[in-house]
Amino acid sequence: MKKIFAIVLGVLVLASCSSKSDGYTVSGTISGEPDNGLKVFLKTTDSLNQLIDVDTTTVENGVFAFAGTQSEPKLHYIFVDQVRGNVPVVLENGDIEVEFQKDSIGFAKIKGTEQNDMFMDFLTESRKLSERAMSMQNDMRTAAQQQDTATVTALREEFIEFQEEAKNFNVNYAKNNPNALISVLIVGNLLTTKALPVNEVKEIFENLTPEIKATEPGKKIQEQLDKMKSTEVGDVAPDFSAPTPNGDLLALSDVTGKSKLTLVDFWAAWCQPCRKENPNIVSVYNKYHDKGFNVIGVSLDTQAEAWKDAIESDGLAWNHISNLQRFNDPIAQMYNINAIPAAFLLDEKGVIVARDLRGPELEEKVAQMLN
Repeated sequence: MKKIFAIVLGVLVLASCSSKSDGYTVSGTISGEPDNGLKVFLKTTDSLNQLIDVDTTTVENGVFAFAGTQSEPKLHYIFVDQVRGNVPVVLENGDIEVEFQKDSIGFAKIKGTEQNDMFMDFLTESRKLSERAMSMQNDMRTAAQQQDTATVTALREEFIEFQEEAKNFNVNYAKNNPNALISVLIVGNLLTTKALPVNEVKEIFENLTPEIKATEPGKKIQEQLDKMKSTEVGDVAPDFSAPTPNGDLLALSDVTGKSKLTLVDFWAAWCQPCRKENPNIVSVYNKYHDKGFNVIGVSLDTQAEAWKDAIESDGLAWNHISNLQRFNDPIAQMYNINAIPAAFLLDEKGVIVARDLRGPELEEKVAQMLN
């Protein structure tokens, strides 16, 4: 009987140990005399990068806790009611500890699981870089107020070098920590901001561990890279169609078939960099349209009136289409568009000959190919 009891007890102990690995606990400690009953929110982001609620709890005697299960590591954020800022934390199964001052939530300490230990190392160095950036910006502001142009110029040059250093820090972290969730998030940012050539970003991504590449952001990056294979210079641009401002259906092939060069311009009325670039495209269009240059604007607006008003206001006399779905637009997804303005220059056969040319570069390329 004692032997049976010992076996049952052993099974219970094993079950209790394994139950910890099957779920997560987030144990939080807030110093600075927070009020009892203060609400604490656990949030993450959806497919549109919008914050969504995951769980809510309250502070009691300076502590709070969350518990649940997580299928894979994912970045979450802890918000405290009446407190500015948030605490980023990698939510993964295991025991996670979070400590912070109520008045300095941005300097929280996170530990307890492998991903959070690596994330804390990254945050520590990132915070040092942020402090340097703030110090340099304050120095520039002071020098500008004192009209010390020589110092302002020197500090601006120093800040440009610092920005390169900060970018290299992120790149090197992703290269040196292929098993960290933050590495795949860095890769995604490099891909979105086009901070590095695609082939270099792809090389860093391929070096990540299979487990990290299998996460949600890893799968998304793989999809982006796969789509890029069909929208690189030298590829035939994928055909598409969508409604015009009048409601008619217009296809890319309808435009390229009548042109020597076609610019596929992704833009939106709400996009200020797009609106600033529009006068340049208008200038090139007016100068070279009679020689065979055409434009098809693919708007990522959601409001039809705003889209139409921007067309009229900016004098965009070329073809326009839109599904009014912002970045969920199937054309934007087909062309892997996650930031605008973005543009593809196609020859008469629909082959992509250049990407993202702006300002004088666009006119130089159009003039070169038409003349």
